Amino acid sequence: MLTIPASAPVPNAAMTPFESPLFLWPATAGSNEQQHLTVGGCDVVELAEQHGTPLYLIDELTVRESCERYRQALARHYAPGGMVHYACKALLNTAVAQLINAAGVGFDVVSGGELYVLLNSGVPAARIQFHGNAKTDAELREAVQAGVGRIVVDNHDEIPRLAALARAAGRKLQLSLRVAPDVRVNTHGHIQTGHAQAKFGLPVNEVHRAVEDISRAGDLRVSGLHFHLGSQIFDLQAYRQGIEVVLNLAARLRADFGIEIRELSPGGGLGVGYTESEQPASIEGLVESVAQAVLGGCERRGLPMPQLVLEPGRSIVARAGVALYRIVGSKALAGQGGAVRYLHVDGGMADNIRPALYGARYTARLAHGGAGSASDIVHLSGRYCESSDILIREVRLPSSAKAGDLVAIPMSGAYTLSMASNYNGASKPAVLLVRDGVAKLIQRREKYADLVVRDVPIAGPSAGMLP
Repeated sequence: MLTIPASAPVPNAAMTPFESPLFLWPATAGSNEQQHLTVGGCDVVELAEQHGTPLYLIDELTVRESCERYRQALARHYAPGGMVHYACKALLNTAVAQLINAAGVGFDVVSGGELYVLLNSGVPAARIQFHGNAKTDAELREAVQAGVGRIVVDNHDEIPRLAALARAAGRKLQLSLRVAPDVRVNTHGHIQTGHAQAKFGLPVNEVHRAVEDISRAGDLRVSGLHFHLGSQIFDLQAYRQGIEVVLNLAARLRADFGIEIRELSPGGGLGVGYTESEQPASIEGLVESVAQAVLGGCERRGLPMPQLVLEPGRSIVARAGVALYRIVGSKALAGQGGAVRYLHVDGGMADNIRPALYGARYTARLAHGGAGSASDIVHLSGRYCESSDILIREVRLPSSAKAGDLVAIPMSGAYTLSMASNYNGASKPAVLLVRDGVAKLIQRREKYADLVVRDVPIAGPSAGMLP
């Protein structure tokens, strides 16, 4: 397992031809003698020629480093102990699950499908937590049968269903309760999840009723409290506010029910930088701030120190991913100021819906150097039939950029492929895991035949006609 000292610089080859802050690119990013971008020791131009575009690269070292930074920071700052759980919704496939499992990190899932992928990848069920605000009966049954380490209760309606499953299985279930602490963070409204009007979690004033229902069930036990404030959080004070709310609740549960909270999770959501102007938040700073808040808050209230469970997703995989697109056309724009043209690429919102969904920003570079010093401000537009399908508005690229050139977009590991679709009949991209000059295909590109594999034709005497 990698061991990265807290003070060690992140290894990174010179990025001079691309003139980008190193925090935007994978830990192994650099350039070769041909002035081509390299990731994991692989020439990305060669990879695009071999595998086609759009193409996603995942840098193994960056994923491992991020996991280890969380683990080491938790060990340094929180002596009572804890666990890091990866939020699968950020990015999940078999190889990613195996890589993160090997790094000593557990998992959070929000669906039976994510649970299936993990179990099929060899992840022990005990290392999995099952979240979600609308778990189906089938999903709860699958989680109980698999023996997941923890089910996180999101609402009252789950309690009687879990009680019935526990009785049928003849076992007691350990539960955590997700609480909505009514803390609103400074991020996009679509990714705020901890305020009072959010669809997630039990309002603080309803937790007592949930605990009463659980106590009456007999086969259910409350062992933890959980909250999650949202995504892209840079203000660590928000975590401390949420911890204060939940520790106050833990003290009341002990006084009223004699319950000792053995696990506490402040969720994940640490912010990462997507453009040159956005400095990423610090993993070390987050863990230290959260640990101090829990230690100090428990001491003031006379509470036992719980196990601390951190649930990062984006901050583990975002930086590891690079998306590669081929420019296939352009369109000049009239008028003064702003972008001078569109550069159309062969991907877009079907493989990365974040810009269209909530105005997410990225940066981009040509994957090859030697383009000269002149540059233009352009719109990097996707190929799909939606006006909102603009991957990046007003990004600076070389004036010489033209059809056939390869564009690289960093910070593409999180919430891109996990939200990918087949809109306009798009085939989902291939994914390569890169390390030490070797690129391993971990998800093949979809074929046209994959688009109809679930279809059931209408029976009739003539193709395309109703019987």
